Amino acid sequence: MARRVITCPHCGGEIPLHDNPKPTVDIIIHHGRGVVLVRRKYPPPGWAIPGGFVDYGETVEQAAAREAKEETGLDLLNLRQFHVYSDPRRDPRGQTIGTVFTADGQGMPAAADDAADIGIFGPDDLPEEMAFDHRMILRDYFSARGELQ
Repeated sequence: MARRVITCPHCGGEIPLHDNPKPTVDIIIHHGRGVVLVRRKYPPPGWAIPGGFVDYGETVEQAAAREAKEETGLDLLNLRQFHVYSDPRRDPRGQTIGTVFTADGQGMPAAADDAADIGIFGPDDLPEEMAFDHRMILRDYFSARGELQ
């Protein structure tokens, strides 16, 4: 990959530009007999694990709690890191590095923010159309729990 640079207006030296991946969080929220998924309101389409971009000055744990509340109305209990996903192709909008958490959801789930709909799904009834790499993440998760045949 070619290195991108700009010229310093004071000294004329080269300043390298970095196109860094964006940090994201996804939260596998247990609620009732399944996990909470949201149907995305904006492209890319499909059902997704609740989550989003980490804001500047925010920890990934804070971002997970904020995104869960914004998209599902749920508070999180027992937040634990599950895995990090970093395939450069995982998000068609640009490269991301996603920290995936698990948690128990407290409250009544309700679609909000950029979620058009919300549902509770188990390993055997995941929606057909899923966004990003979330089907793979859930397969990893349910497999780790011994819930996949």
